[in-house]
Amino acid sequence: MAEQIHPAAIEHLPVFITQPGQTDYLFNGVVVFLLVAVLVVGNLYFQLHSIPERRAHRTSKVQMEIVAILALISLFTHNHLFWIAGLLLAFIQIPDFSSPLYSIAQSLAKLSGRDAEATGDPALVSEESVNAIDPASKMDTHGGGI
Repeated sequence: MAEQIHPAAIEHLPVFITQPGQTDYLFNGVVVFLLVAVLVVGNLYFQLHSIPERRAHRTSKVQMEIVAILALISLFTHNHLFWIAGLLLAFIQIPDFSSPLYSIAQSLAKLSGRDAEATGDPALVSEESVNAIDPASKMDTHGGGI
């Protein structure tokens, strides 16, 4: 039985035009292509967006948290200035100022003859001074007791 063409149709129909009730392969192919394209572009977007966070893992914890917050803010607000600030902050190595300052404070406390408790700085309180104040800390911890 020969296939009959509608009288208004041209003689040579394109391949993608199917008969009623047949599978439309072009439509199915376009749907699959669009789904894959959306997933690939979305993955690339999130990979690009996470560059500052991945770079900040090599820095200090506080700096990494600040960069992560800036990246999240830029993701939700679509404000690229936050992303650029996070990227710049991730590439800058912030020096550690607290350790030398604590060392200087401990040295000055020793030189002046003052004990660390008088200054009120918990970083300067040594374990010996805590043991001298709290006699319970000198107890035998292996179950011996007093």
